[in-house]
Order: sequence, then structure tokens, then C-alpha cells
Amino acid sequence: MVIQSYISHAELLLRNYISADPFVVYTSIIIGIVACKTVYELSHLISPVCFKSFFNLSKSRQVEWSNRAISTFHAVYVTIVSFYFVFFSDLYSTDIHRGPVTLRSSTSSTFVMGVSLGYFLSDLGMIIWCYPSLGGMEYIIHHLLSMVGVTYPMLTGDAQIYTFMVLLSEATTPWINLRWYLDAAGMKTSKAYIMNGVVIFLAWLVARILLFIYLFYHLYTHLDQVKQLHQVGVVLAVVTPSALSVMNLMWFWKIFKGLKKTLAAAKRE
Repeated sequence: MVIQSYISHAELLLRNYISADPFVVYTSIIIGIVACKTVYELSHLISPVCFKSFFNLSKSRQVEWSNRAISTFHAVYVTIVSFYFVFFSDLYSTDIHRGPVTLRSSTSSTFVMGVSLGYFLSDLGMIIWCYPSLGGMEYIIHHLLSMVGVTYPMLTGDAQIYTFMVLLSEATTPWINLRWYLDAAGMKTSKAYIMNGVVIFLAWLVARILLFIYLFYHLYTHLDQVKQLHQVGVVLAVVTPSALSVMNLMWFWKIFKGLKKTLAAAKRE
């Protein structure tokens, strides 16, 4: 019975997608892929000029250098846009006349998710092509889950607000990538590396701890509207953030211990 329910919902989703204008979805995904390719090529052109240490890297690390440029670009883009939609856009305002906030979507919000999906497709392709230098199976699983988490609300319009809240956690990515760049450039003992650790700690606290607390508060206060979602939407809106929050807490503890150790070593010096 449960399997049949999911099959029926998938068929309904397909019919709704075909009956709707697919131009926005297709275009946004293509733009996301083209943007990733452009950033990768620009990174390969600019990095050797701006960073002499780039030539000292192996071929695989040069690829990862440019790959991290893509993830940084996507993180900055999706953080800014998600922040706007969650906290400033009228799309998810408290106006009850606009219907349940969990069912609201727009052409622009769908377009943003399509661009993000284009990034995940591009990055997944690079991970598989360069496997395992850019990441192991856990990265592939992460990207597949991320693609599901973005694709469903993009096509159905369900729980888009919670998808944007989760995407806001990408705010930590640029600082994590910067840490890798500093390490690759041989600056692991520099003050910049230490300051980067502090920023990662603060960014993680805000974007992956406090923000998720706000997400769960929003879920609780809009529980009647969450119940109007299909079972798939409920899982993505409730179970996925719950699982991510556990992982975020585990990593936050590791970041805290690492920062404490780094600061103690710097103080001794």
C-alpha cells in the first residue's frame, strides 16, 4: 500500500511537471552546469597567475583546486539567495491569505533550485570522473541525497522554504575551502589559517546549529501546514534536517576540539 502510494505520487508529479512550463527547470539546470564549467575554466586560467604555489601542486590537486572554486561559487550564490527568500522575500511571509507557507513557490524560487541542481550534477560528474581523488563513496551518496532534496521541492513546490533553510548551511563551505587553499599553499602555520579556524567555528555555529534550531522551531509552529504535505515532503522537511543536525553537531564538536588545540599551540609559540 505504501509503495503504491509513492508510485501514484510519482506519476502525479510527472503529469504536473509535463503540464507545467518546463522551460524554467531546463534553463536553470543548464545555466547551473554552464556556470560551473565557466568558473572551473576561469580558475584554471587565473590561479596560476595569482598563486605561484599552484604550479607546485600535483595534477589531481590542481583539479581539486578548481573544483573547490566551483563549490565556493555555488555556496556564495545559494547562501545569498536562500537568505533573501527565507528572511526578506514576500513569498514566505506570514500573510495567511497566501495559503500554507509549506506549499508556496514561485518561478524565481524554482529557478534558484534548478541552478543549484545543475551544480550538484556537475560536481557529481567530476567526483565520478576523478574518483576517488575528489572524494569517496560518501561524497557520491551526499550529492545524490542533495539532488533528491532539491529536485522534489523544485518540481512540486512543496517545502521549498525548508529546502532554502537547509541550503543556507552552505555558508560554511567557502571558509572550509579557504582552509584547504591555505593548507595547499603551505600556510598551515600562518595567522590566516588560525583566524580561518575561528571563522569556521562561528559560521558553523550560526549556519548549522542555530539556523537548524530556527528551522525546527518553524516546523513546530507550522505543524498544521507541514501535515498538508505529501509523505515525501514531510520526510524531506522533517527527517532530512534531523539527520543533518546530528551530523552537524558531531562535526561541530570536532571543529571545537580542533580549534581549541590550534589556539593552545599558537599561544605556546
